[in-house]
Amino acid sequence: MKVFVIGLDCAEPTLVFDRWRQHLPNLSRLMEGGSYGQLTSTVPAITVPAWASMLSSRDPGQLGFYGFRNRADHTYENMTIATSKVIKVDRVWDVLSRAGRQVAVAGVPQTYPVTPVNGYLISSFLTPSTRSQYTHPPQLKQEIASVVEGEYMFDVPQFRTEDKGFLLDQIYAMADQHHQVIKHLMASKPWDFFMHVDMGVDRIHHGFWKFFDARHPKHEPGNPYEHAIRDYYIHIDRQIGERLEMLDDDTAVLVVSDHGGQPMMGGICFNEWLKQEGYLVLDYQPEGIVPLEKCEVDWTRTIAWGSGGYYARLFLNVKGREPDGVVDPADYERVRDELAERIAAITDLDGNNIGSIAYKPEELYQAVNNIAPDLIVYFGDLNWRSVGSLGFDRVITFENDTGPDDANHAQQGLYIYYHPHRSGQGLAPRRHLMDVAPTILDLMGVKVPGDMRGASFA
Repeated sequence: MKVFVIGLDCAEPTLVFDRWRQHLPNLSRLMEGGSYGQLTSTVPAITVPAWASMLSSRDPGQLGFYGFRNRADHTYENMTIATSKVIKVDRVWDVLSRAGRQVAVAGVPQTYPVTPVNGYLISSFLTPSTRSQYTHPPQLKQEIASVVEGEYMFDVPQFRTEDKGFLLDQIYAMADQHHQVIKHLMASKPWDFFMHVDMGVDRIHHGFWKFFDARHPKHEPGNPYEHAIRDYYIHIDRQIGERLEMLDDDTAVLVVSDHGGQPMMGGICFNEWLKQEGYLVLDYQPEGIVPLEKCEVDWTRTIAWGSGGYYARLFLNVKGREPDGVVDPADYERVRDELAERIAAITDLDGNNIGSIAYKPEELYQAVNNIAPDLIVYFGDLNWRSVGSLGFDRVITFENDTGPDDANHAQQGLYIYYHPHRSGQGLAPRRHLMDVAPTILDLMGVKVPGDMRGASFA
């Protein structure tokens, strides 16, 4: 059996399964004839490492990266980007390639730099430009250039912008261009396994969520972009329908998202909080809003520092580990527990506890490889963002220090599983995204490696 995987980065189950289902006839047809449900993401619930975890069936600790940027060593500033080079385990197309199956992979995060597969691969949004070698085999690059108009788009130029008209145009242009390439590959190349990830869903969530969701603190009823996200889902559903028409009767279909989405209710200025609580010490207060790495930190008196993002990473300044460490290793657990407890007590402007959780990596993961954060922090079940810059002079903010952003991630993504020869069960139990790779291999009759963590739901 062949398998066709439709990846929708950040697709939110409540929108697909409930709110807009009547507008999505092709996804609805897959749901009605198959099984669907929530797909629990990794902690952290973010593109990197979630897609790699899904397709390797290993957790982030086993993979050894915990976000896009990770500590390269125990110094204070040396960070690396999690490209394909950091993935040291097989992803599903590697297993299939060795088994002699032909694969086609397009736009899946962490596929640049490209690595050989038994088939065809187009890299994803971390690719620097079309001047890079972004395909396997190399000559596929020229073929793509002959199929699309203009330069191939790996991502929208800047999704954190106030120019919403430009952003919307770019998201649609990318979706349409990728759709053209996908149909070309489907029709012209032999394949047993095909997977594409659409990043437009994620980008439109971050750019337009406040326009449709009355829960959002910046929502304005009757605005001109009130239906922007819904209409994009409809557009993608229409494209999915065209692809489904190209499949034969011996192809199973999986629709998956790496995490969900939700309104960003505000931001916690994490390093500002750490400074106010006495854990982070600066030589002087910065003028304006300044990233931590541009501040003069007194490391000889700093206990902990943090990062910004959809979730927060907290690092302790440990003696013998960091260059100017101050936390005695004997006090490590006490300090970490103290910080976790104080993070859990953070309130909003009205004094209401927002429900934050600080996770210890070793309690989440089967292994902890490379340099993990000492605590992985979800502010308010991910509906509050971590703001890493200093200079706000307050802990609560409703502005983002890296540009406009309306949405945060949610722990539950979605899956839809359609088998052409079996009746589905409709709404089905929640699964974990590490179950996806074993399911694909099981459907294709390829032995699931014993070190994969998930279980097939085929």
